[in-house]
Amino acid sequence: MPNTAPSEIAENWLARFSAALAESPRKAVEEFFLEDCYWRDLLAFTWNIKTMEGRDAVIAMLEATLASASPTEWHVSGEPSVDGDTIEAWFTFETGVARCEGVARLRGGRCWTMFTAIRDLKAFPEKKGATRPLGIRHKADPDRETWSETKRRWQAELGTSRQPDCLVIGGGQGGIALGARLKQLDVPTLIVEQNERAGDSWRRRYRSLVLHDPVWYDHLPYIPFPDHWPVFTPKDKMGDWLEMYVKVMELDYWTSTRCVSAFYEAGKGFWTVELDRGGERVEVKPRQLVFATGAYGPPRAVELPGMESFAGEILHSSRYSDGSRFRGKDCVVIGAASSAHDVAVDLWEAGANVTMIQRSPTTVVRSDTLMEVGFETYSERAVERGMTVDKADTLTASMPFALVPAGQKVLYDLIRARDRDFYRRLSESGFLLDFGHDETGLLMKAYRTGSGYYIDVGACDLIMDGKIRVRSGQGISFLTPTGVVMEDGEEIRADAVIACIGYYSMHETVAGIVSRETADRIGPCWGLGSGTRGDPGPWQGELRNMWKPTAQEALWFHGGNLALSRYYSKFVALQIKARVAGINTPVYGAPSG
Repeated sequence: MPNTAPSEIAENWLARFSAALAESPRKAVEEFFLEDCYWRDLLAFTWNIKTMEGRDAVIAMLEATLASASPTEWHVSGEPSVDGDTIEAWFTFETGVARCEGVARLRGGRCWTMFTAIRDLKAFPEKKGATRPLGIRHKADPDRETWSETKRRWQAELGTSRQPDCLVIGGGQGGIALGARLKQLDVPTLIVEQNERAGDSWRRRYRSLVLHDPVWYDHLPYIPFPDHWPVFTPKDKMGDWLEMYVKVMELDYWTSTRCVSAFYEAGKGFWTVELDRGGERVEVKPRQLVFATGAYGPPRAVELPGMESFAGEILHSSRYSDGSRFRGKDCVVIGAASSAHDVAVDLWEAGANVTMIQRSPTTVVRSDTLMEVGFETYSERAVERGMTVDKADTLTASMPFALVPAGQKVLYDLIRARDRDFYRRLSESGFLLDFGHDETGLLMKAYRTGSGYYIDVGACDLIMDGKIRVRSGQGISFLTPTGVVMEDGEEIRADAVIACIGYYSMHETVAGIVSRETADRIGPCWGLGSGTRGDPGPWQGELRNMWKPTAQEALWFHGGNLALSRYYSKFVALQIKARVAGINTPVYGAPSG
C-alpha cells in the first residue's frame, strides 16, 4: 500500500492484530509480527518489567498472560510518525484492571517493536485534575480538624499505632519520587533517611558538584522545575529542591533514621523492621519494603598493599566533601570516571597538587557536544515542539535495550568525528580512552556497569594542560609512608589518597539489613547481562532486579539517576498499590525464590 497514509496503516494493523489476538495469540503474532520482533511490557500483560525477543518468546508470553490481562479497546492515539521504512504509532487499550498505553513500530505492515505499559489502575486512579480532593468541608463543625491538625495526628500515629503499608529505605531522589507516587495512590508510606535533612545526600557531596544531566531530563514527578531553573543544577540547589519537594508533597519522611534490621513474616504478610531514629529504637511492620539507596550499595572497601604504613589520609570518594584542607598538598586520586574527575577538579581548585591514577580506559564526552547531539528528546527544542517529559519518557522506554546499542554507536561515531581534535589532545596527555567494547559509548556503559565514563565539564582541560597529572597503563604496587609506588617502580608523593573506586551492588545493602542468604537469593542489581566486564551474563534484556518483583516476596529495589527514578517510580508504585489493594498480580517470568 505505497500510497496509504501512515495513520490508516497503523489503525488497520492495530484493529486486525487485536481481533486476531482475541482468537489465537500464536496466529496473531505469526501473522502480524516480524520474525525478529521485540515486545517490552511494563506490567500491562506480565505484571513484570520484561522484554520478549523473537516471535516464540512473544507467543509464550501471550499464551500465559492473555486470559488474565483480557485486553480490549485498542485505539491509535495521535498521528503516527514515519522514519524511513518505519511507522511509529502510539495507542491506548485496557486490561481487566488497568488503562494502558503503548507504542508500536511497524515495518512492511508488521510489528518490529511493541511497547505496552499500565497508565493507571481503573479502581484506584490518582486524584488529580477534575478528581482532585476538595480540601475542606463546607459546613460548621465543632469537632472540625484542620489540615495542620490532621497532619500532626497522622505523623504522630504513623509507625506507632498506625503502620505504613510501605517502608522506603533511603530518602534521596529515588525514595522521594517513589514516596510521591505512593502518596497519590493512597498508600501509607514511610521514608527513612539517615541524614539530618532531606537533600543532604546532595549537600554533603564535594563542593563543586553540579548535575551533569540537563534540567529537561531531571524533573521530579508532579512538580517540574520552573522555567528559570538552570540547565545544570548545583548540588546544594538540588538538595534544597528535594527538601522543598518533601514538604510540598506532604511525604512522611523520618530523618536521622537508620534501618538496623528487617525480617519478613511470610505467614503474616508483613516485615518486622527495626529502626534507629535519632538513638531511639522503633519497630515498624510494613507490608512492602523498598531499598532506594541509589543505583548502588555500600562503598567498595579501600584495600591497598601497605596502606597501614601510609602516613597521610586515605578515604573513599563517598567521604570526600571539600578539598580546602588539602591546599598545597600532594593528592592521588584513584580512578578516572565521573567521581574521580570531579574530585580531582575540586582538589585542584583548592590548591592541591593532583595525580589521577587511571586503572582502565574511560569513555569521555564533552558536555556541550552531548547537549547538542545526545539530548534531542530532552531539550528546549523538544519542549518547543510540544514534547512533554511524560511523552519523552515513554518514547525512551519504548525502545528495547537490545536495540539501543545500534543507535548509540551511530551517535558516538558522530561525536568522535565532531570532537576528533579534543580526543587527540586528551590521548596525547596520557589519558586512556575507549567507547566500550562495541563502540557504543557512555549510555551503554551506564546501563551495563554504571561505571567507566565521564561527561566533561572542565576536568579534561586541566588534564590536557598538565594541571592534573594522569598516570595510566600501570597499577599500584604498594603504599609507602609518603607515597604510592606504581608497578613500574615510580613513587608518586602523596599526602592524601582519595579512592574513587565505586560501590558494591545494592543487594549488598540487603545482606547487611535482612540477611546474606536473602541477598544471595536475589542476586546483583543493575546491569543487562551483556557479558562485558562488570556486567556478567546471561543476557537479561532488562536491568537486573530494578523496579520489578525480586526473588524475595515484598522486597523491591528503586533508584538510578533523576530521570530513571522519575519514570520507574510510577511502576514500582503501581505494583505496590495493586498488592496492597488485593488486585491479582500474576507475574510472568517471576524470579525464582
